[in-house]
Amino acid sequence: MKFEFDPLIYHYPSRRNVIYGKKGMVVTGNPLAANAGLEILKKGGNAIDAAIATAAALTVVEPTANGIGGDAFAIVWANGKLHGLNASGPSPKKISINVLKERGLNEVPTTGVVPVNVPGAPAAWAELWKKFGSSLKFKELLEPAISYAKEGFIIQPGVGSVWGSAYRKYSEALKKDKSIQGWFDTFAPEGRCLKAGDLLRLEDHGNTLEEIGDTLSESFYRGDLAEKIANFFKVHDGFLELSDLEEYHPEWVEPISTSYKGYDIYEIPPNGHGITVLMALNILKELELGDMNSFHSTHYQIEALKLAFTDVKKYVADPRTMEITIEELLSMDYAKNRAKLIKDMAIVPEAGKPSQSGTVYLATADQYGNMVSYIQSNYMGFGSGIVIPGTGIAMHNRGCNFSLDPESANCLEGGKKSYHTIIPGFLMKDGKPVGPFGVMGGFMQPQGHLQVLINTIEYRLNPQDALDRPRWQWIGDKTIEIEQSFDNNLALQLKRAGHDIVVKADSTDFGRGEIIWRDDNGILCGACEPRTDGYVAVW
Repeated sequence: MKFEFDPLIYHYPSRRNVIYGKKGMVVTGNPLAANAGLEILKKGGNAIDAAIATAAALTVVEPTANGIGGDAFAIVWANGKLHGLNASGPSPKKISINVLKERGLNEVPTTGVVPVNVPGAPAAWAELWKKFGSSLKFKELLEPAISYAKEGFIIQPGVGSVWGSAYRKYSEALKKDKSIQGWFDTFAPEGRCLKAGDLLRLEDHGNTLEEIGDTLSESFYRGDLAEKIANFFKVHDGFLELSDLEEYHPEWVEPISTSYKGYDIYEIPPNGHGITVLMALNILKELELGDMNSFHSTHYQIEALKLAFTDVKKYVADPRTMEITIEELLSMDYAKNRAKLIKDMAIVPEAGKPSQSGTVYLATADQYGNMVSYIQSNYMGFGSGIVIPGTGIAMHNRGCNFSLDPESANCLEGGKKSYHTIIPGFLMKDGKPVGPFGVMGGFMQPQGHLQVLINTIEYRLNPQDALDRPRWQWIGDKTIEIEQSFDNNLALQLKRAGHDIVVKADSTDFGRGEIIWRDDNGILCGACEPRTDGYVAVW
């Protein structure tokens, strides 16, 4: 018997409840991955172990958004302290603006070998385990993912919904670039475009995860896997070399924060753009939002976000090359000056002068008090389209965020980290952890963070309501995209204020978020939203 319904068409609205738990919780955008993390918790692992297991499983069951060859960031609450991990990788040392210009390129392409930086995800898993892992062996944490890859898994509706667009994108790119043939060999078996409900086996991917597990990720950077990656890029006239991989190590960083109405919000510092959220919140401190569905509440959020985002896109880059400091961007004096620009009409934002997209998110918590906010990405769906033959390693395309303008803080240089869009968030109050939160989706991510935080802190919505509430997205100038379920009266008020309102037919581009909050009694409360295949696995 074959199912005769379309898994992407719904005739009636569906609602989700918040989910409570005590011993442990894993929340992510795919039920198979969430259950992988829960399996590890039940084996005696902690929240960090569960995060690693879930992340590894996501590379298998949600390849439309991440892979072994992607980047990662994490914020971890452990041992009474917040810890930040930046596992984004630098560009190859031999790449440069001049070299790309000589190849006739006026921008960094989004597919092929050129936009591939050093991937950081496998190193992130190993680093998290070495610093915070339990008595479980590292390879044990990857076993659920290995099982999914080798035995096969069923493609979920949200994943299947974007497979077709990827198939069309890479089919077009393949006409000019044969280096991406590996994508079709791996993700389009027998030339078919896969869809929701299909079974997919990724034998090479499973073997690679086994090797990563056996070597604590060393093979990926300084072993057999590294040599396979480097040889592929050499054959296809790429820039990534063995030495780029050998020299890579993720960085432990101090999370940055701001306070808002009694809560402390933490993000990873640049090269990520989580600072956008903090800057927007600083601006909003100077304004009265009013009621949740009021014009001023949404208008002020939009305008504050636009001002913060415009600054960040100009000034944020690899922190070693930034001319403006984090402290200057987060200065309340600067926020007050920016807030003065916000009136009752929409503006086209310009960067001020301080005084000198595919992604997966997961949150975990355990009975010992540990909590993890973790995000991992190949960017733009499957990434570059490069899949290293015989390994299942799909490489990201994060280098396409570099600018070829030598005057830009984010200009392309060898050995430099690019402006990065993936951001895990963490909420604290009175020095105690409230919990991890995140919203996936490229340049929507800080916008999703801001809206979820305002829903939570300003309007006291429960985690599920905070995620479910209809969203807006600024895409440039005065253009604001809104979901179909967005309040029509509010949309008309925004339009009269000069915003160019565009109603989107689907919600794919409005982010996909998850939350875990913990109360003073240790009770966990989790939520995930209907814009994804999300699932709260609870113990």
